[in-house]
Amino acid sequence: MIHGIIGLLFLLCVLAFGVLAFVFWIWMLIDAIKNPRLDGTQRIVWVLVIVFLHALGALIYFLAGRST
Repeated sequence: MIHGIIGLLFLLCVLAFGVLAFVFWIWMLIDAIKNPRLDGTQRIVWVLVIVFLHALGALIYFLAGRST
């Protein structure tokens, strides 16, 4: 019984993390597309980085690309 509850809580935590990572990914993708400080080539490169590296690409853009 306890293992089932712990397993369910673990599953809910993993699911919540996945949803948050997806929302963060979408947020960074939209930000890269709309960022007026990026020129056309930089915008394309950042969008490709975010799309192909998923959450890691979004995190890299968040830390390095938004201030460009």
